[in-house]
Amino acid sequence: MIYLRDISLSFGDRKIFDRLTWTISDRSRVGLVGDNGTGKTTLLRMLTGIVDPDAGSIEIPDRKKVSIGYLPQDLVELDNLPLLDFLRRKSGIADLEEAMKRGEEALSRCDVSDPTHEKLLRDYEDAVARFNAKDGYAFSAQVKQVLAGFGFRNSDFTKNCGDFSGGWKMRIMLAVILLSRPDIMLLDEPTNHLDTESLEWLESWLKDYPGTIITIAHDRVFLDKIVNVTAELASRTITIYKGNYSYYLCEKERRREALKKEMELQRAEIKRIKEFVERFRYKATKANQVQSRLKMLEKFDILREENGGKTVTIRFPESPRSGKEVLSVRRLAKSYGDLNVFHDVNFTLYRGEKAAFVGVNGAGKSTLSRILGGTETPSAGEVATGLNVKMGFFSQESAQNLDYRRTIWEEVNAAGTRSNDQERRNLLGAFLFSGDDIYKEISVLSGGEKSRLALLKLLLSDTNLLILDEPTNHLDLKTREIFQNALLHYQGTMLIVSHDRYFLDCLVGRVFELRDGVCHEYPGNYSYFIEKRREEQSGAAPRPVEQPITAPTGEQDATPKEEPNRKTKQEKRFEAEERNRIFQATSALKRDLTATEAQIALLEAKRKEYEAVLCDPDIYRDPGRIRQLNQDLLFTSAKLDDLYYTWNDVSLKLEAIEDSLRGQTA
Repeated sequence: MIYLRDISLSFGDRKIFDRLTWTISDRSRVGLVGDNGTGKTTLLRMLTGIVDPDAGSIEIPDRKKVSIGYLPQDLVELDNLPLLDFLRRKSGIADLEEAMKRGEEALSRCDVSDPTHEKLLRDYEDAVARFNAKDGYAFSAQVKQVLAGFGFRNSDFTKNCGDFSGGWKMRIMLAVILLSRPDIMLLDEPTNHLDTESLEWLESWLKDYPGTIITIAHDRVFLDKIVNVTAELASRTITIYKGNYSYYLCEKERRREALKKEMELQRAEIKRIKEFVERFRYKATKANQVQSRLKMLEKFDILREENGGKTVTIRFPESPRSGKEVLSVRRLAKSYGDLNVFHDVNFTLYRGEKAAFVGVNGAGKSTLSRILGGTETPSAGEVATGLNVKMGFFSQESAQNLDYRRTIWEEVNAAGTRSNDQERRNLLGAFLFSGDDIYKEISVLSGGEKSRLALLKLLLSDTNLLILDEPTNHLDLKTREIFQNALLHYQGTMLIVSHDRYFLDCLVGRVFELRDGVCHEYPGNYSYFIEKRREEQSGAAPRPVEQPITAPTGEQDATPKEEPNRKTKQEKRFEAEERNRIFQATSALKRDLTATEAQIALLEAKRKEYEAVLCDPDIYRDPGRIRQLNQDLLFTSAKLDDLYYTWNDVSLKLEAIEDSLRGQTA
């Protein structure tokens, strides 16, 4: 258990937490969410003891016996040791091995009759017991399993930790935490430096983890799979939702609707009381009643909707229409010396398509995006853009996106756009640049701020082709959703490199996987790609190629018979295009249908809960509770009726579109 009692903390004039109280149960799996700047990372640092609260206390019973593993968000420097030696030392296995070795040597020099022999034996047995508790004899196998899960090659095992790049260093630190198996695991953005394969492996590992997990993450799929409690930091305090991230979104909306209804009732009651006071203020016979109602008004705790219920919406400017073929890639290859990154990449991107590049780290996704964006040259092949194509390119390297000599405001104004000053300022605010911040020089911004500014600049540019390399890495969930919504409504063509699975699932209708230097195409969204790749990896044997029938004379028939069931390349392409067309037309409706079904399930469960309570005879001892329950039941039933109509309407639209599209190809 972890107890946070009346925690308060300020940085200068800014109050971060105000009497925050929270109890975290053992084996909890908590997702910590909230806007940038609400104190998520600070709260994790407080749990580790790095930051002390101004007031209040943090209590962990038996603290000396409880181990805590903390993965910071910022890049860390590692001891310059070979990778395997570093992991043995940081996980504590090396110290236990040394303790066992010292014990063995001491016992070998000590006679059984020596008075110190018994103590030496106890110390040695204690070291062995602790070594076994950490599963020390299987440690080497576990190390290789964890490193393989994070994408390390066998040749990396003897490489010095200092020679790895920042992203790989974060993977090493995450491996240390997993191998140490702490009682409490605090993970600050563990998904930022992982490709999708490593993410899926981490999720499977954490699924059976017996300790407590508290994580900050901007990956919705990760939060949905891992956490069972969502804790939202807002307005200097914390609100707990007992479910994963999807449940949190639905429940927060339900609470918001309930608050709006309560606010309306409160406003009506206040209005009624004020009207009574004004009407009878000067009547002596009503003086007592007027005073009573004035006291009632003073006691009202005025309800307010958080953030005024406002939401930010951003849109890409309309751009000139491009030709049908937007990007044509033929026989593309790239190598660095003896290292062949990829070869013979061929595809054509058509107007309006949204496609993704995926693959493990090092597969060449960023390299390919730079070649397509025109900032790097290929070793072989060619890239041709179509008629009237205006390209916008977002690189992971912020220096390629921004001019560090300018201020934020100068860089925004330099973007080729038709927007006015107010629209630019609104966008700056949506991307967390406000007040005098807009006059900061770009060179002093953090990595996350530079990424956000580069995306904002892209939003202001007139483009009809976007090539985006990990655009959401430094965005919080709220800003990601705003940016994703802008991309969904983008009328141009898009190629995106990302490991955000929810982001890709909602956005793209075509996936290119770079694997072993070859580009594999999947005509569908990210979930379709995962399903097909799983089928390929499940060991399903490829269909054998039948040999042509041989003539009795021993001579081959001049014209081998074509297999009746084998589809031609043109037929396969036609079917793939049909699947892609159906997906593009129906994906938004399917998302709406899924979201509506989730809300219906949640509200139906609530309705059953209210009905069950109202059927309990004991409830009739509390008339006030009955009245509130009946109001909640009526509100829930009305909301369900609306959702049933919505579900039916969306289902009919979806069915009509699918029938229409299939009819066109019949």
